[in-house]
Amino acid sequence: MTIDVQGALSSATIVDSGHPAVIAFAQRVCPGASAAAVTDEHSARERAVKLYYAVRDEVRYDPYRVDLTVNGLKASRVLADGYGWCVSKAALLAAACRVVGVPARVGFADVRNHMSTERLREHMGTDMFYYHGYTAILLGGQWLKATPAFNIELCTRMRLLPLEFEGTADSIYHPFSADGARHMEYVALRGEFDDVPHADLMRTFAQHYPNWDALRNADWDGDVHAQLRPA
Repeated sequence: MTIDVQGALSSATIVDSGHPAVIAFAQRVCPGASAAAVTDEHSARERAVKLYYAVRDEVRYDPYRVDLTVNGLKASRVLADGYGWCVSKAALLAAACRVVGVPARVGFADVRNHMSTERLREHMGTDMFYYHGYTAILLGGQWLKATPAFNIELCTRMRLLPLEFEGTADSIYHPFSADGARHMEYVALRGEFDDVPHADLMRTFAQHYPNWDALRNADWDGDVHAQLRPA
């Protein structure tokens, strides 16, 4: 069966792989790579893995500075800001993969995050994260899930097992932390798309997170430090 990859290689509104900043980022990480669809599996895997770690660790995770507008979610905006959250970082990884000829989409799941901070849970009113974002990358004839959200420094501070991605299997969050505590529970998959389904995401957030705006511009680093501070 032939997999239709045209949309997964084309620039989109939020997954804006045609933006100069996204192109420059991808070409810096994968020098010499062209936008032509990669037919060599080794090259495709090598490019995807390099881009995964660049997005994971060069862009800080920050769920307290989230702009839910279309422009705020764009891959190019993440690069301009230097920080992002699961959805925008997934969009950046998908966009960067497209720049170097590796088909990629954005995927979403509803997850129960047992390791979120107390303040974050209070503002959200739940430990359920709707529309948790990941990137689906076509490698070896399979759409593999890659989750570049939590940068390595954050994982170290929160004693979480960092997510590795080798381009051969899914990379999704562990059910337990490095300390053995419950971490992430995948409750439902929402599908994978050529671009972020912005209207549906907004409807879901409005339904489940009426206090979302209260989180904006809060101090994520301070919140993490407070949670880790001994009693």
